[in-house]
Amino acid sequence: MYGMFRRVAARELIVGWYSTGPKIKKNDIDINEIFKRFVTHPVYVIIDAKPKEVGIPTDSYVSVEEIQDEKSQPKLTFAHVPSEIGAIEAEEIGVEHLLRDVKDTTVSDLHSSVTARLHALKALRTRLGEIHRYLEDVNSGKLPVRIIVKKKLPLTFFFSD
Repeated sequence: MYGMFRRVAARELIVGWYSTGPKIKKNDIDINEIFKRFVTHPVYVIIDAKPKEVGIPTDSYVSVEEIQDEKSQPKLTFAHVPSEIGAIEAEEIGVEHLLRDVKDTTVSDLHSSVTARLHALKALRTRLGEIHRYLEDVNSGKLPVRIIVKKKLPLTFFFSD
């Protein structure tokens, strides 16, 4: 499959794999290890085919080694990574041209704007709930404290009059 993909879409890059979840399953770590033959750090995306919440029905993960204590072997698990779905400029222009002919003139742009913001706020609320539950589990001792050190990037500030 990988060889066929390279012949058909030579300019595209495989970054990972997906399933229709809706949750992480036991075999997903094994599948992810197979993908490491082709991609150094594959991204695992779960697409919820029957979403119950408003927003983008995807969650993205990368595999990480989790250490329970000093005596045990590290265990592979998934860590959530933020993601978004986008399109290249040519795709966006094509979709805009198609939608221009189909656009419902009875729906105002204000309605679309409010709806989009409402979806974004609901997604934010969901993510904040996940963070809250994680911090509660760490605080109660159910989960170990995991420290992630990221490389600091230089900051550039622009000032205007």
